[in-house]
Amino acid sequence: MKHLVLILALVMTAAPVVAVQPDEVLSDTVMESRAREISKGLRCLVCRNENIDESNADLAKDLRMLVRERLIEGDSNDEVVDYVVDRYGEYVLLKPTLTGSNKLLWIAGPLMLLAALFVGVNFVRRRENETEVAELTQDEQDRLDSIMKD
Repeated sequence: MKHLVLILALVMTAAPVVAVQPDEVLSDTVMESRAREISKGLRCLVCRNENIDESNADLAKDLRMLVRERLIEGDSNDEVVDYVVDRYGEYVLLKPTLTGSNKLLWIAGPLMLLAALFVGVNFVRRRENETEVAELTQDEQDRLDSIMKD
């Protein structure tokens, strides 16, 4: 039982797996931490929902190397991200910006929800109005009474 608890504790405290190879790591720890920070926000275009640090794809490795090359050339973090976005498009960002055509995508969800609520409320109101029972005329009431007597 003690071994099972120890193994479980080790598994739960394991560091996240990253695909960065030792030959990619910069010798300057500050630059390497900047590269890792930038890489966390860049999507692997092959894996789609992984950042480039977690992906083993060749394209992700190329992007990691590109980020490090740009940092070595003296670019700021924003300049590196802008360079990658200019080259690969805004899809490479894991957290897209709220500019340009993305505004439509960000706003479309809440607008569709409001439209669906509006349609739903109107549907329910219309059904409530249709289910109201109309009063019987005197002739209809007399006929119903005669049928019920039989």
